[in-house]
Amino acid sequence: MDIPTQTAFDGGTPAQPSPPARPVSRRRTVIGTGIGNAVEWYDWMIYATFAPFFASQLFNNQDPASAVLSTLAIFAVGFLARPLGGFVFGWLGDRVGRKYSMTLAVGMSSLGSLLVGITPTYAAVGAFASVMLLVARLIQGLAHGGELPSSQTYLSEMAPREHRGFWSTLIYVSGTLGNLVGTMLGVVLVMVLSKEDMLAWGWRVPFLIGAALGLYALVMRSRMKETDVFEHESAAEKREPMWPQIVRHRKQAMQVIGMTIGGTVVYYTWGVLAPTYASTSLGMDRGAALWAGAAANIVFLAALLLWGKVSDKIGRKPVLWISMGGAALMHFPMTWLLRDSPWQLFVSMSVMLVFIAASAAILPAVYSEMFPTNIRTVGVGVPYSIAVAIFGGTAPYLNSWLTGSFGPIAFGLYALVLLLISIAVIFTIPETKGKDLR
Repeated sequence: MDIPTQTAFDGGTPAQPSPPARPVSRRRTVIGTGIGNAVEWYDWMIYATFAPFFASQLFNNQDPASAVLSTLAIFAVGFLARPLGGFVFGWLGDRVGRKYSMTLAVGMSSLGSLLVGITPTYAAVGAFASVMLLVARLIQGLAHGGELPSSQTYLSEMAPREHRGFWSTLIYVSGTLGNLVGTMLGVVLVMVLSKEDMLAWGWRVPFLIGAALGLYALVMRSRMKETDVFEHESAAEKREPMWPQIVRHRKQAMQVIGMTIGGTVVYYTWGVLAPTYASTSLGMDRGAALWAGAAANIVFLAALLLWGKVSDKIGRKPVLWISMGGAALMHFPMTWLLRDSPWQLFVSMSVMLVFIAASAAILPAVYSEMFPTNIRTVGVGVPYSIAVAIFGGTAPYLNSWLTGSFGPIAFGLYALVLLLISIAVIFTIPETKGKDLR
């Protein structure tokens, strides 16, 4: 996997009194943070990509449509475990250390992938297959609820403050690389294996690969150093009761939720689910849809790096407004453009992802800049996980149900309302570009 190296994310000398991190620390920061985050996104991508194959294997296949909906429902259940994971791993990150929280999270994520990969079929063990899938997704939901707030807090605290926006792009850059690996693996398996082999055992391969990648990420993270910002906190600050601090920063928590809901839904709609929708509902060739989606995500990668640099120049809020406003304006035109041609899928995804990238690139930095050190991880983790669980986790199910019942315009209106809420919330936050996290 092509994870960006130290050179790509070396923003320069920090404008802080303490000396900059050594090159080896920066290299480990980028690789360790990036590979673990990529594994998380890979896990969620392959679940959405291969759901049509394993739905009939792990559920009662007498009703294929019901089996697919049940699989998507468990996709949502995995999201519902995220708020608890955000609290548990956030608490560990703010009390024990960012590195410890990140390492434990990626280890649990790897275990979840392994359990999915070895789950017996419904024909062999009956309903236990569905239960085992549910348990695996709950484990992954807990781990993933802690992964993003822990990793983005760690990355933000390690970054030079005048280049924090650019450094924060690593979260979605590595995540998108994870998505691309999952997508390309899907393309290869569909081309190489027959449909019968995919149904019988081929769908297990990506989950077992995910488990191995997670184990590698665990080793990498165990070798990383803790952030100076966390280590400079006093013991008294680290022991301060958590709940009163959460209450004290409830406004910031609500702002995190408000800024997250719009971007989350449109990202899952266009960045993750669009190729599946094009192949299952619009009749597009499955392989062509996956290739178009992969190409659009390469555009997304380039846009992430650009927007990260722009935010370090002009500020966070203008970039966030461009992102949410542009996505709101282009959502319906791109929906109407998308029909049954791969080029239509590529263009519509690319246009939407360029705007989505503007907020995705810098929100990790924005979130970290909103909270003090002793509540930074849990302060982001809990509200972010709640927003993603309620709105991101239900996006595939709502998209399938609303589109099937009322047409694409129904889900489009839902996404548009959420984007408008996010735009309004941006007015309430301060500009934090270049903030000293100490």
